[in-house]
Amino acid sequence: MFNELFVHLEAINDFIWGYVAFLLITLLGIYFTLRSGFFQIRKFIPTFKTFMALRTHKKQERGMHPIKTFYAAIGGCIGIGNIVGICTAVQIGGPGALFWTWIAGFLGMLIQYSEVFLGMRYREKNDQGSYDGGPMYFLPKAYRGNWVAILVSLLLCIYGVEVFMFNVMADSIAVNWHINKVLVVGVLLAAVLVVTFGGIQRVGMVCSKVIPAFIILYLGMGFWVLFLHGPEIPGIVSMIFKGAFTHQAAIGGFAGSSVILAISMGLSRGAYSGDIGVGYMSIIHSESSEQNHSKQASLAIMVIFIDIFIVCTMSILLALVTGKWHSSPDVTLMVQDALGMHFPYMDVFMPFFLFLLGYTTIIAYFAVGVKCARFISAKQGPRLYYALGCTALVVFAFVGPEQAFVVMSLSGAALLILNLIGIFLLRKEIKFKVTQVLEKNIDS
Repeated sequence: MFNELFVHLEAINDFIWGYVAFLLITLLGIYFTLRSGFFQIRKFIPTFKTFMALRTHKKQERGMHPIKTFYAAIGGCIGIGNIVGICTAVQIGGPGALFWTWIAGFLGMLIQYSEVFLGMRYREKNDQGSYDGGPMYFLPKAYRGNWVAILVSLLLCIYGVEVFMFNVMADSIAVNWHINKVLVVGVLLAAVLVVTFGGIQRVGMVCSKVIPAFIILYLGMGFWVLFLHGPEIPGIVSMIFKGAFTHQAAIGGFAGSSVILAISMGLSRGAYSGDIGVGYMSIIHSESSEQNHSKQASLAIMVIFIDIFIVCTMSILLALVTGKWHSSPDVTLMVQDALGMHFPYMDVFMPFFLFLLGYTTIIAYFAVGVKCARFISAKQGPRLYYALGCTALVVFAFVGPEQAFVVMSLSGAALLILNLIGIFLLRKEIKFKVTQVLEKNIDS
């Protein structure tokens, strides 16, 4: 009965992401892209300059340093989903799914910008010397009722317990390093609690150390593999664009894919990897000490660019150029096997990779979940969340990764629907004047 239940949940999940979420992301993303004059392309360089300028931002009495919120946000985005979850897109949807992952990222940049802008716009001061913001603060303005704040907080509490990445990380370490899984789960859980007790401030500090090191190392290894497979890249690019709009025939262990399946896989995995529209990023960025809403919101564009267009793309290209996308039956080993063709000891090194990525994601999500639980009940919320969250992480560590992913994906889909409709209703309050403000600040 347990397996049959998840079969039905997977069907519901595929329908939502293949049709409902696809339409919402596409329509809202196109609307903001046209309204802003292709802001994500036209003003990308000034946005990058803003990111560099904010590195010297002076510490304020209230809130986190803007760059620490950036690292906390990207720490939650860049995780096992960028190496394992994203590869299920091409394993099921074929190479064409990568194109739709790019579409999700391109349109999602302005959705995330809008989400963070509204979070900053409606945030409130808290007793911890920082700010509270996010969808629970701006959605009641859109839906004209506080019921949506409680609902979205509950969904974020579920989404904040990252059972999928905890599952993959625990399994990878136990299998590759030959350690008892019960012991692994216990140690990982303790490591999560140590950081999350310190809130998003401590999460940002940890992520600012781990994420840059990972990106440099992973991309360095990835580009070397792509260089060695250089002659195959033109054919891979052709497969990506052809597969995005046509049926993809069965190859090796790949069972073939329709256009709809490629769209569903590409969009859902891309949206999941970048947390597009779920509200998570808005909550983290709202703690920034930066007072300019547009300036802080522009950092969300950089997060999506690095997450989807750099890290996710690298993972999928590694699977494609080495042929592992249709020959590796275990998606959790796809990138590991691809890198293992050219680098030794990947069975030891990859679990360490997954640990770093999974750890930063889990602590970032968990810290957001605690804030949402506190919003529901200031006294009992955090205590209940820690109890239920720890229980869920342990239980889902011993089920299939696909089942853990469905739980995350369904809660994310519900959040996406609520948030994107709410953002559309508040669309007139979102300003795309960030460039003029930023250029003045940079020049001065």
